[in-house]
Amino acid sequence: MRFVLDAGQRAFADSLDAMLTAAGTPSVVREWSRGEHGSGRALWSRIAEAGVFALTVPEEYGGLGAGPVELVVAFVELGRHAVPGPLVETVAATALLLGLDDPGPAERLLPTLTSGESTATLVPQQATFAPSRRPARSPTASRAWDVPPVAAPAESPGTSSTRTSHRPAESTHRTPLLEGQTLPAGARAPGPYALDADMADVRLTTPEPLTAPPGTTDLYLAPAVRAAEVHRSLDPARRLFRLPPGGELLASGPQVAGAAAHALATGRLATAAQALGVGLALLDRTVVHVGQRSQFGVPVGSFQAVKHRLADAKIALEFARAVLFGAALTMAAADVAAAKVTACEAAYTTARTALQLHGAIGYTAEYDLSLWLTKARALRTAWGGPRECRALVLSGGDRRW
Repeated sequence: MRFVLDAGQRAFADSLDAMLTAAGTPSVVREWSRGEHGSGRALWSRIAEAGVFALTVPEEYGGLGAGPVELVVAFVELGRHAVPGPLVETVAATALLLGLDDPGPAERLLPTLTSGESTATLVPQQATFAPSRRPARSPTASRAWDVPPVAAPAESPGTSSTRTSHRPAESTHRTPLLEGQTLPAGARAPGPYALDADMADVRLTTPEPLTAPPGTTDLYLAPAVRAAEVHRSLDPARRLFRLPPGGELLASGPQVAGAAAHALATGRLATAAQALGVGLALLDRTVVHVGQRSQFGVPVGSFQAVKHRLADAKIALEFARAVLFGAALTMAAADVAAAKVTACEAAYTTARTALQLHGAIGYTAEYDLSLWLTKARALRTAWGGPRECRALVLSGGDRRW
């Protein structure tokens, strides 16, 4: 099977690349990490004008009526430029609203979401967002459902981090999901979190799964949160919040679970595409670096050991690209989970290679490379960690091939 983009899709990717290159996203990312959303909001509007948030929305709601392939094309470019904000969450919220039997919430909220006037975030609660054939969990299974991104404790005022952590994501004895903290085996992680809930206009959430009667899941529009309630992620641009309980009831019943399953697939697919873009950016920057840095009078990139590391990263990313576009064609839960884990692992492998080949400067937060390094690590556990996705793939799910 060949996955070749047509002329329109390539032109769409090129236009996004040109626009984001001119926008100077590294400065936008750093301002966003400090909670300063002005430049990020302006960039968000330009992305919306390009049609990214209207791609998968039917034309009757003001969308473009495109498909998941176009969504992947867009999010690869957003990942390549490390664009901050609840990008994945907004398209997942859109999918959730479109999946409800009642068109009222979609008619009310979608016009401003597709136009970029408003943003959305949501909390993927375990029971609500689990696929219909969810695999059994082992006692040591990842708790990534409970904590979508990797969280880190807030820094003390007046301090700054100059190093980033790249520890292994999972342990069989402890749960190192919180950077700087580990939880005893069996302890409940303090998630889930909603990304950028302080700036999102639409905050979707469901009750705790264990308190919701079977088949009667509710969907709420959560109250606002305060910026001071932020939890820091390993990726400083991923600002995490716990949504308060209650709010306005938008929908209730089995329809919510069905719509949430579709939103989960959309969120995972967009995250996988974003991760692929992050990996491609890391590889490009590393190739340039080893071509410019010399040792023993020759470029570092001329050494066989360096070439092999870069070739391995390239192969992993290209393999992930094929799996990703294959999942976009089927949108089967198992295929999307395979794409998510393949793309995120390829990006993480590339991040480790980039970190090593950049030497000591790869660790510094002031160096732009860190913007992609930390994102590759955080995306790995967002919207379901590697073990959760692998378990779904092995279960067969609703795979069509």
